[in-house]
Formats: sequence, C-alpha cells, structure tokens
Amino acid sequence: MVISFTTRFGHLVMQGEPALALLRLGGHSGSVPGAILEPDLPAFLSRLRAGLETHGEEFSPAPPPAGESERDDADDDSPSERPVRLKLRAVPLLEMIETAVRQRSDLMWERA
Repeated sequence: MVISFTTRFGHLVMQGEPALALLRLGGHSGSVPGAILEPDLPAFLSRLRAGLETHGEEFSPAPPPAGESERDDADDDSPSERPVRLKLRAVPLLEMIETAVRQRSDLMWERA
C-alpha cells in the first residue's frame, strides 16, 4: 500500500507501513483515508515529534511480503532495501506538516 498526503501547498507519497507508523506516533488511529484539520495540526505535530524522540531510532516497518511469484526471485543475490530509521523517514512529512501549520492548511491522506 502507498499513502498520498496532501495539503493546499504540497503533495507527498510514502510507503504505507511507515506512513501509518508515523500517523500513530502523532496520536492518530492510522485509518485511511483520513485528515487532520488545521486547528488540530499543531498538536499532532507536537505529538509526532515527541513520539519520534522516543521511537525515532527504530527502523520503519517493512512492507508486507510480496506475492509468491515475486518471492521466487528473492533467493538471488540482488541487494535488498536497507532499513531506514523512523526519524529519517519522517523528515518529508514533518516538513509538509510544518508548512501546513504556517500556511493554515489541513492535512489529508488516502491510498495512492
């Protein structure tokens, strides 16, 4: 799953599992589609930052296993994606939310 975040001032696409983990760190249920209205966005941003202080060094969740036809190729020697820490994965979303707070915009997301 891929999640698309939007505000009046930007658009961001993120892998679903890390995106849901970040939404939950900010205190949201992680339901998709979803939104945080402009008056509630500063509090969400504060909770997300606090959550990243505690859990930011953890690796972001991996995507679910691929279908069996794709897994047959997993035994070859091709490199796999390196794990990424949540605090690094959060940077584009944090920047988007900071802009939305400054510009007084809502934050919305849905499956891409």
